[in-house]
Amino acid sequence: MSSPEDFEVVQHIYEALLKRWPETRIEPSLVRIAALCDALGSPELTYPVVHIAGTNGKTTTARMIDSLFTELGYRTGRYTSPHLESFLERISLKGEPISPEGMIATYNDIALYLDLIDSRQPHPISFFEAMTALAFVAFAEYPVDIAVIETGMGGAWDATNIVASQVSVITPIGLDHTEYLGETLEEIAETKAGIIKPESHVVLAAQPVEVAKVLTAKILEKAAIPYREGLEFSVARRDIAVGGQLISVNGIHGEYSEIFVPLYGAHQASNAAVAIASVEAFAGVRLDEELVRLAFAKVTSPGRCEVLYRDPTVIVDAAHNPHGARALAATISTEFDFETVFGVLAILGEKDVHGVLLELEPVIDRLVVTQNSSERALPVEDLYAAAIEVFGVERVFKEADLQRAVTTSIEQCTLINQTSEGVSAVLITGSVVTAGESRAILRRIVESRG
Repeated sequence: MSSPEDFEVVQHIYEALLKRWPETRIEPSLVRIAALCDALGSPELTYPVVHIAGTNGKTTTARMIDSLFTELGYRTGRYTSPHLESFLERISLKGEPISPEGMIATYNDIALYLDLIDSRQPHPISFFEAMTALAFVAFAEYPVDIAVIETGMGGAWDATNIVASQVSVITPIGLDHTEYLGETLEEIAETKAGIIKPESHVVLAAQPVEVAKVLTAKILEKAAIPYREGLEFSVARRDIAVGGQLISVNGIHGEYSEIFVPLYGAHQASNAAVAIASVEAFAGVRLDEELVRLAFAKVTSPGRCEVLYRDPTVIVDAAHNPHGARALAATISTEFDFETVFGVLAILGEKDVHGVLLELEPVIDRLVVTQNSSERALPVEDLYAAAIEVFGVERVFKEADLQRAVTTSIEQCTLINQTSEGVSAVLITGSVVTAGESRAILRRIVESRG
């Protein structure tokens, strides 16, 4: 049982890490992380790895792969980013966030090495590089049977890319982080393809043609073994069900039928197929079908079309680029039957704001633009102006405070539901930060109402 003192120490650790280069300041290089992990004894080489890159769906796919391996009896480690509410979420051991005590012990193991590498490099170890090293060490100390590791940004020069992965997974690629990854899909695909290791297994989600060409060329160059959605594996059937969906998958080594996935959206069915193929590629055999069903029944993906409140329905989603917003809009329009959708949007300034608004416009009837606590948040006045261009002035409202935007939307949605025969809902989206802060706001609302 963690003590209040443990949580206080963990907060000090987080504050110390935040003083380092932020995740948004990139100096593309593997030199620092390689030097750090070499000094630590190369913990990342002590267990097999499934390595995941892509634009959208990485975290959910990682959670699905983790659940499958856990159900199959493996001791798993999972590293994902960014976090929703606590940085402890980023490092998971057997499906649960690392404990405060575990984080304290792991940080104490590497703290002096962080300072050592800082003193030897022109640029200090960044927040993300330090977190990556913490994950590598925690997995080695646990120890895990397998690590499921998500890239932070890109692939080739991402800090996670010093692993020797047995399986590389590339989820759908779209335009995002163009200031670092490239202005075209081909350039972004080239960077993300950098995780593919020689003679490894490579699982590819369905991709645009131009992306598929780049990835295929890299697979051939590395003499890797490809498994492509739509060819070597696929979603055979998908039916909407209460609380999620029922899918059947044609896997690499066999068929899996009637799998309940407690997540919404066709993109989640695709993520599930990719996860099954990834574990099949690692194991080299057909998986036990009943264990696959048990694994998916336990899958959660916080902040991904997550229903957090029921009267009225409140959905939180971390979509932060047009590709993610398109998937969210498709899910809302095809899998829910809402009379009116009240949208709450807070987004980061460097994102394709216009593109996100265009994707959300068909499914949101009334939009409240607001601002999360991130220093990178787009100011509410700027978002308001951008939203008016897409939605029109009659459908857009502004509220500078996120909590006020959420509570006001819930109140207005409740009034509509009381006077209408249809069902209306609140949809909160635009950023992982927005999703995380909204989850905390909604938790306080639930607690206050008993």
